Amino acid sequence: MCDQERLAQWARGGISRRTFGAGALAGTAAACTSMNPAGEDAADDIVMRSTVSFATPDGTMDGEFFHPSSGTHPSVIFWPDIAGIRPAKRLMAVRLAEAGYAVLLANPYYRDVAGQQFEDFADFAGNGGWDKVKPWRARFDHETIRRDNAACAAWLQEQAVVQPDRGVGVQGYCMTGSFAVMGPWSDDMILAGASFHGGGLVRDGEFSPHRLLQDDGHYLIAISQDDDAEQPNAKTALRAAARDVKNRTEIEVYPADHGWCVPDSPAYDQEQAERAWSRLLALYKEAL
Repeated sequence: MCDQERLAQWARGGISRRTFGAGALAGTAAACTSMNPAGEDAADDIVMRSTVSFATPDGTMDGEFFHPSSGTHPSVIFWPDIAGIRPAKRLMAVRLAEAGYAVLLANPYYRDVAGQQFEDFADFAGNGGWDKVKPWRARFDHETIRRDNAACAAWLQEQAVVQPDRGVGVQGYCMTGSFAVMGPWSDDMILAGASFHGGGLVRDGEFSPHRLLQDDGHYLIAISQDDDAEQPNAKTALRAAARDVKNRTEIEVYPADHGWCVPDSPAYDQEQAERAWSRLLALYKEAL
């Protein structure tokens, strides 16, 4: 998973916007935003974006809302990784909206700060990002995650561009992979959870995400090869938990390293990211 030691290694290696960051985003922007939307329900019109905020039991959630400019659509909660809302995540949210979804890019750190805190992953890794977010992350537990997922799902259901009878999907990356796996447990309207190189999916205690899989949930759990090497028993525990509830769960170790799905990550792997993206769209097409 993304940890302090790995961030220090990347920083010592001289990662910068010249190495990935803005250059990687420029290189992938066309691929992410000019592709034809997949599926019969894909939107043909432009994507609308707005800054939003709404009340939760813990404060005022902020985020950005992306959706096709016409029609109604199934909805998705998009939790960013440890570096939060930033251009790379907006790019991914736009692409999902182009595929016909109403997407809430939610700020997991809303209890402490609002909006974007880092320009890209190079900014986060090279400028003390780990220490900055550490106290914000300390607020997360199974109850805060449940409340946040439920509040985001409720807000989405109230939007005029959302089809309320289609259910809600949740996707998360790195630290928010657990938010996605816990999605269907959090609220009855959440029908699907997709975790990409998620951390902490198998832990001690009754509220470990793998113990909260729902029998009517649909899940995609994409594990990086280096995370699997560090915790080889996690996939086994996840598969056993999925068998116990007899739900629709796809669990796979990808031949790529932690962060491979995110365009501004030093581990970004376009080929494997595209494969994971196709599985995400297949999940939502079936579940929502």
